[in-house]
Amino acid sequence: MSETPVSKIQLRDVEKRFRSARGDQQIALSRLDLDIKAGEFVCLVGPSGCGKTTLINLMAGFEKPTSGSVLIDGEPVTAPNPDHIMIFQDYGLYPWRTVLGNVLFGLQARRVPAAQAREKALAALEMVGLSQSIDKHPHELSGGMKQRASIARALAVEPSVLFMDEPFAALDAFTRLHLQDELLRIWTEKKPTVVFVTHDLDEAIALGQRVVLMAPQPGRIQKVLEVNLPHPRERTDQEFATFRKRLFTEFHLVHQQAAAVEYQI
Repeated sequence: MSETPVSKIQLRDVEKRFRSARGDQQIALSRLDLDIKAGEFVCLVGPSGCGKTTLINLMAGFEKPTSGSVLIDGEPVTAPNPDHIMIFQDYGLYPWRTVLGNVLFGLQARRVPAAQAREKALAALEMVGLSQSIDKHPHELSGGMKQRASIARALAVEPSVLFMDEPFAALDAFTRLHLQDELLRIWTEKKPTVVFVTHDLDEAIALGQRVVLMAPQPGRIQKVLEVNLPHPRERTDQEFATFRKRLFTEFHLVHQQAAAVEYQI
């Protein structure tokens, strides 16, 4: 009999409150439970204000829960961890450094020997297809190339967890599809645990092994959808369309509930 996989990330009874400018407390996340297995690819979706970014920031250690627990590898998350890397929408590249210099930064911060650091950085850049652009600066890159450089910088330090907060939202549709394919290829090869925030329901179905649909007022998990389709996923297939219909139906229900609450308020 096989053992149940141990959770890489575990959230128990997590609540996050903020104090508004008027002094009253606002509930961003309410009594939330979630388990994510090692090597799993999980997408967080939901309307604006449902707490997706708050949730991923709690997991990444940028914020602390008001109550409840957030654990990674059984240890409480109290601050950002160099083994758990966040990739943002705005790339976060240093404009004064070359592409190679940007990718080397995390390795240098860890005091990896220079020759070994360069080897790791070049391998990461080759993985994302930027081997020919190592001497360029960020202003010389397209949006897609900047995001690939950001991903390479994360991969170079070989993190066990990749947190990604709408990393492709600002890109054109063609570049976005290409980077989705690249990310899936890298994930298949390296198998980090990936938590990926997106507003794009098709993107969530194309990437995620599970899609966590969140609802607002207060932020909470509405539904967890298992997407048991093999990668790569063809968006024109009937099975993909079936999952899309299920997710859109649930998403529509979330909007209806949120509108009803807002009307009552």
